[in-house]
Amino acid sequence: MLSLGHADVYCPPRKRARISGPFVVKDRSKDPSLEILPDECLFEILRRLPGGRERGAAACVSKRWLTVLSSVRNSEICRSKRYLTRCVEGKKATDVRLAAIAVGTSTRGGLGKLSIRGSNSVRGITNVGLSAIAHGCPSLRVLSLWNVPSIGDEGLLEVARECRSLEKLDLSHCRSISNKGLVAIAENCPSLTSLTIESCPKIGNEGLQAIGRCCTKLQSLTIKDCPLVGDQGVASLLSSGASMLSKVKLHGLNITDFSLAVIGHYGKLITSLNLCSLRNVSQKGFWVMGNAQGLQSLVSLTITLCQGATDVGLEAVGKGCPNLKHMCIRKCCFVSDGGLVAFAKEAGSLESLILEECNRITQVGILNAVSNCRKLKSLSLVKCMGIKDLALQTSMLSPCESLRSLSIRSCPGFGSTSLAMVGKLCPKLHQLDLSGLCGITDAGLLPLLENCEGLVKVNLSDCLNLTDQVVLSLATRHGETLELLNLDGCRKVTDASLVAIADYCPLLIDLDVSKCAITDSGVAALSGGVQVNLQVLSLSGCSMVSNKSVPSLKKLGENLLGLNLQHCSVSCSSVELLVEDLWRCDILS
Repeated sequence: MLSLGHADVYCPPRKRARISGPFVVKDRSKDPSLEILPDECLFEILRRLPGGRERGAAACVSKRWLTVLSSVRNSEICRSKRYLTRCVEGKKATDVRLAAIAVGTSTRGGLGKLSIRGSNSVRGITNVGLSAIAHGCPSLRVLSLWNVPSIGDEGLLEVARECRSLEKLDLSHCRSISNKGLVAIAENCPSLTSLTIESCPKIGNEGLQAIGRCCTKLQSLTIKDCPLVGDQGVASLLSSGASMLSKVKLHGLNITDFSLAVIGHYGKLITSLNLCSLRNVSQKGFWVMGNAQGLQSLVSLTITLCQGATDVGLEAVGKGCPNLKHMCIRKCCFVSDGGLVAFAKEAGSLESLILEECNRITQVGILNAVSNCRKLKSLSLVKCMGIKDLALQTSMLSPCESLRSLSIRSCPGFGSTSLAMVGKLCPKLHQLDLSGLCGITDAGLLPLLENCEGLVKVNLSDCLNLTDQVVLSLATRHGETLELLNLDGCRKVTDASLVAIADYCPLLIDLDVSKCAITDSGVAALSGGVQVNLQVLSLSGCSMVSNKSVPSLKKLGENLLGLNLQHCSVSCSSVELLVEDLWRCDILS
């Protein structure tokens, strides 16, 4: 402590220099510099400066920079199209917060995207806050309002008057907004390209008719659970001669066969169509939609919970959509084998097929559909309870050489017999997901593994009856290509499987042996294997893995990014040591 008059000043001791050596002055004359660039390159750099302040600062660097900047024409300046985005939700969603955003962003290029999710329960967002945004942010292009009951037509009218560049509007659970607000948006925002309306009970046909009449650039439309929306509103959006709609989602609406007929006739530019819970649409609606021959550009079709989706309608859709590549059918209880096979024969461009909870479909329909789809690349079956493990004659069926991905999940009737038949028809698989198939055994899976060439990703989680024999076959036949293997819950898999994986799988990146009969010996074998790319290892629930595995895990951890040791017998102190040594790895314990 030094005494200076009446004040005591503390002087800390100096730190010693980390490097004790001669002080060398570096010659920076040879460092890289922008000055060595030719004028042409400097011109391209300087014309990309974002604003006048930045260009003015650059002009002060040197006479040369000033000269180059002065040669840049106004039309040659690269102006950024990026804009500011803000999201307010919960307690922060107040009028004061919106006013602050409007003022704060006005001097920084303006607000381009605003999302409001929920509202403060005491001082929630009202029309006042939204009006402040409208007045202060005329450049607003994207507006999302989710669950804001106090915002009504008045606030949306201000947005329509001031934000005429609006391109995307998302209204969800906005019960105070009616047709009046949507009509104002339609009449003042002709650049609107995307519209989502969900659970807005006061919006109906009048608002959608205005959108169809004025917003000729609309490309994406989603309407969900709006009870006042009917055929007139949907038809007006699609039947307009200037309609540019390419993506359409209609969920839980009171529309009838008429709307599907309009879609079939006028949806010439639609590439993605999603229909869900259309209770008033019958078989006739789907039949007309397919036979109208207007959906020539349709690439993706999803049908969920539609009782009108039957075999007849499905076949018509296959005929009328020649470019359909992705088909998803969920919870359609009247679709059976006949409709699936007829659809497969007609849909010559089909590449992806998803069937979920379609309980009238059996393995007869699945095998015949696969055999008839010459371009099918991906097949997914989920919770199809109609599948029974029966032996069928497959000699007359042609193999599907194009199929690369097969996923059969939670189909309890799908057993070893069915799997062996599928294996004969799918020789070129790269991805296989059989998670949750408790009925399959080694005898059913081994023929499939023998017929396939070069599996890359395999998920066998919760296949309780599989043993080391399957893993050995998988490793020896596909080890040179295998990158992901999930054996979570395969209780009969032991250390022998890890020995095989260590010997034959050099490209493995992700390995999950959670809840398997793995011990310290298996982990040691894996650490001495050929895996140089292993990044994720899960041993969760392997209670026989103990502190003895720590040295092996350290060795594996040189490349690991994720390690799951939950419910193992590894102590907390050992985990702490691993955390210190494997600083790149995210360890769960």
